Formats: sequence, C-alpha cells, structure tokens
Amino acid sequence: MSVEKNEALHGADGEPGADDANEIVQVRHEGDVAVVAMNYPQRRNAFSMKMRVALTDAFQRLFHEDAATRAIVLTGTGGHFCAGGDLSEMQAGTPPLLELRERIAVGVRLFRLIYTGTKPVVAAVEGTCFGAGLSLAAACDLTVSSSAAKYCCAFAKVGLLPDTGLLWTLPQKVGGGKARELMLKADVIDAATALRIGLVNQTAEPGGALDAALELATRFASYPPVTLALLKASLVNSGNSIEDAWRLEVDLNPLTRQTSDHTEAVAAFMEKRKPVFTGS
Repeated sequence: MSVEKNEALHGADGEPGADDANEIVQVRHEGDVAVVAMNYPQRRNAFSMKMRVALTDAFQRLFHEDAATRAIVLTGTGGHFCAGGDLSEMQAGTPPLLELRERIAVGVRLFRLIYTGTKPVVAAVEGTCFGAGLSLAAACDLTVSSSAAKYCCAFAKVGLLPDTGLLWTLPQKVGGGKARELMLKADVIDAATALRIGLVNQTAEPGGALDAALELATRFASYPPVTLALLKASLVNSGNSIEDAWRLEVDLNPLTRQTSDHTEAVAAFMEKRKPVFTGS
C-alpha cells in the first residue's frame, strides 16, 4: 500500500479513517442493544476531533434513526476506554479561537446526546479512563468498570478545564466536594475508589466489563421504552428544585399510565408471565 493511500485511510499518525474497514468508531448490535466502540488503540482511544465527530454521528443515528435499538453500551477497543484528548493534535498547533469553540461545541453536542437521550447508555470501562474519557463515562447513565481500570480528571495537568459535560456530571455523580478534589488534584484513582465514591456503579474482573455492561443494557432494553425515555428526561430536569420534581411527577405520570406498555405490564403481572413491550 502506498504512503498516500495509507495516510488517506489512517491519517499520518495511524488514526483510522472513515474508509477503513476498521473505523474509528465501530457499532454493532446484540439484540436490542447497540455496542459503540471507540477504536483508536494506537493512542488508547484518544478523544481526537475525528473520534468526537464519529461518536456524535453514531449516537445521533442510534437515538433518532434506529427504533430497534433500546439501549446502548459505550466501550473502547484495545484494552482501554479512552485516554482523553489527543495531545498530538494539540502539539500540531493552536487553531483560531472560533475554531476552538466549535471543537468544544462538538463535545458538548455529544454529551447532550448521551446524557439527555431517550435510551439508557452504559459505559464499559477497561484500562485507562482519563480526561475526556472520564467525561464520557460520567455522561452515561451507569458505568461498569474493570477492577483494574484507572481514572483521572487530568485536565488541570495539561492546562485545560474539564469539558464534555464533566463540570456538571462529576458533581452529580460524586458530590461537589469530591468533584472539586478530583478536578484540582488530578490524582489517578483505582476502580475500587471509583466505586466507593460513586463514580462507577459496579466492577467486574479484568476483561469482563463489556459482558457485565451488556447484561445491564439488555435488562434496560426489556423495559418499556416510553417510560425509560420519560424517566431520563425527568432525571435531567428534576434536579434544579423540589418544585421541578413535583411538576414532572404530576405532568408525566399520567402519560405513562396511558401507554399500552403499562397496560401490558399490569396484565403480565396478573397473568404471571413476562411482559412484551412495544414502545407504545
């Protein structure tokens, strides 16, 4: 293969290209669950511009164009989740201010898709979960971690502020005081610590995070889709005040009561059988 052809497919630094059979973001399906894998193992799935655009496109399709998918797992290839921002891109030079704003805005759009989307998203973390990788995991509804994984809010170490929604999600996960400590100290913590402080929800043996995350996502995929969509919307919008929580309860519960899936759930319970939910 010529150097020109290789760079067209992979980029000069070996980054997978859109035409490569081994694309930088891979999507496969296991039943009702979609598995989205970051695939840039040469740099531990660094959050390059190409990566963030490809992830945004993938989640846009899964949330808005793929009715068959009811839950999503986000993971990484090569034994790592995501090492954070691609420093090789930053070393190449500083873009103009407006271009930098757009780059950050792409990460914000991705965060909003994952955090406010209508389908549950479970992170499956192996290996490194640093910087923007931590932001992605924190944006997910639940995180399953390898017991050998390492976490770090590394932004301050490279002279940057937390991005991809982490200024909001980290305090939500671990509380304001612990989030402040993690952001300021930028210490590396292990999976046991991440579990203890609420950053992750469960741990698995090394190499087993994806299987455990798939088990969780499959469980979510069996639930009524409309109810899960409204539940995620409620969780996003009820955190500002107790009045917001009351309002959402009063406004949205009547909608769930009117769904066919609620009727099916009651009938299945009374008939002692498994319900079959259709999303209506």
